[in-house]
Amino acid sequence: MKFYLCIDDTDNLDSIGTGTIAEQIREKLVARGYGPCSLVTRHQLYIHEDIPYTSHNSSMCFCGEAPASALADIIEIASGHLDAVAAEGSDPGLCVLEFDAERDYQELIAFGKNAKKKILTKADAISCAQNNRLHLSEHGGTGQGIIGALAGVGLRIFGSDGEVKAGMKNIEINQHYRVSELKELPELTRVLELRTKEPLDDAVEVEVCGRTKTVLYRHEYVLFVVRSAAGIYQTINKSEIRRMGEYFYEQ
Repeated sequence: MKFYLCIDDTDNLDSIGTGTIAEQIREKLVARGYGPCSLVTRHQLYIHEDIPYTSHNSSMCFCGEAPASALADIIEIASGHLDAVAAEGSDPGLCVLEFDAERDYQELIAFGKNAKKKILTKADAISCAQNNRLHLSEHGGTGQGIIGALAGVGLRIFGSDGEVKAGMKNIEINQHYRVSELKELPELTRVLELRTKEPLDDAVEVEVCGRTKTVLYRHEYVLFVVRSAAGIYQTINKSEIRRMGEYFYEQ
């Protein structure tokens, strides 16, 4: 089976981040013999004064492969890890979906998209989870994190949202790389020009101008670049990627 797993609201300002906890869960699943598992993606949700969050209001999601009989064990491993490491004062939520290619997940995808632009409630999340027959659980505090956990799964299934956690750490700033070299990185499958979304040929060189990120776009890990006035393809730094938000993604 293919499964999706997402967590949200597990940290406080002094603790390890939700992304690190998601990676720890992924590592535990792989150690149990489940997998392969994907990289973790960070999904930015709505920022509003009425929504409690630690710093950025983002959830962390990954997908993987496992025997169908392993679903309960996957949920137990993830739940146990959340219960053990979630920070004091956090409101953790866990969502696990056994993906069925025959099912229509448009309601779940819509929930994820709505969570990026409006306030949703736990009741909204529970209703959507019941309709889509997936696991959704609270692990402390108010359990408010179930909203972001469900939204993250919807956005990951959508396939054109989120940045790859800890991506592009093994490239040097102010250096030039051929596209073929960049595509050897595990967090990158394509290099696209931002405005046209056209792929660059393997022989094209890209200048890495600062710390950057790959993003999930059409179910692939994509590095977006822009062409300068001098005709040089250059990366976009991480802060610009986050400011652009929906500019990257399909509407």
